[in-house]
Amino acid sequence: MKLGVVGLPNVGKSTLFNAITHAGAECANYPFCTIEPNVGVVAVPDERLDKLAALYNSKKVTPAVIEFVDIAGLVKGASKGEGLGNKFLSHIREVDAIVHVVRCFEDANITHVDDKIDPISDIETINLELVMSDMDAVQNRMNKVKVQARGGADKKAQEEYAFLERLYAHLEGEKPARNFAVTDEEKEFLKNCFLLTTKPVIYAANIKEDDMGKDEDTLPHVVKVKEFAASEGAETLVICAKTEEELSQMDDEDKAMFMEEFGLGESGLDRLIKKSYALLGLISYLTAGEKETRAWTITKGTKAPQAAGKIHSDFEKGFIRADVVNWEILVTLGSIPAAKAEGKVRSEGKEYVMQDGDVVEYYFNVSKSNK
Repeated sequence: MKLGVVGLPNVGKSTLFNAITHAGAECANYPFCTIEPNVGVVAVPDERLDKLAALYNSKKVTPAVIEFVDIAGLVKGASKGEGLGNKFLSHIREVDAIVHVVRCFEDANITHVDDKIDPISDIETINLELVMSDMDAVQNRMNKVKVQARGGADKKAQEEYAFLERLYAHLEGEKPARNFAVTDEEKEFLKNCFLLTTKPVIYAANIKEDDMGKDEDTLPHVVKVKEFAASEGAETLVICAKTEEELSQMDDEDKAMFMEEFGLGESGLDRLIKKSYALLGLISYLTAGEKETRAWTITKGTKAPQAAGKIHSDFEKGFIRADVVNWEILVTLGSIPAAKAEGKVRSEGKEYVMQDGDVVEYYFNVSKSNK
């Protein structure tokens, strides 16, 4: 799970990324919050793990994690290789989703690259570079498919070429590919293009500290970002990057006092992590015991054998069944035997679709897994 943090100069991108790296995942499996100079690993906040760990007196707690990648800076012309454009675009290709930091604050001491505070213009600057890069990719694909479609013998190539023509026209209107209507049959055509603008986006509206606690709908710049995001089916998160950086460097006690003072139920960074997790269509199932309580990341719709394979490939190959109980029911009843006595532990087979918060014990055949 990788999310790329992007934004124009002086919008707060680096400040937010500093908050991410300072708040890195502190667990045995992920001892470093920063695994590369531009990559930060953070834990997905999950109160369920703490409750299960307390129930089992677990020696170790391992949360799900997300990687945030600090994408190289962008200038106009990036799609043509200007500035660090090629590096910027190559890094975006490697991430699963984009966190687009947008400046929504006025500050005479912090200059803007365009000498004006206009969040929609900022968004469009980056989006246009991504769209133009995608147009090049579609054109290249069209040139290849056109040869195959010539003469009419290859019907699938003809269908793909017609699809690409429509897609190119859509991009030419400066619209991202994620807004382009695609049938089930056409999904393969779209996948073949490896487009940047198919990636889901969260617009992080970066506000100043004085605006914290205010009704978001009273902040004109934030309202504009929300409206823009809604128009293209993207997510919006209002955040103060400067405050998040300060919070990430506080100890737990000071952090709790600060958040209480500002009436914050949770930090903006925690909200960003949770929203990112949901944006990617991810859920967690849980395993719990005295040795370790752990969250395992899977995509919504994953069936039990494939989920078991996240732990070890042998679990998937030799899968027999999964004993499953909802985490909340387990915590309430106090133990697996008590949950079984109440008929709350279910024995599920190969077709079971895993649910968020399932606590699972897998049974598998060792001989089958070794074949």
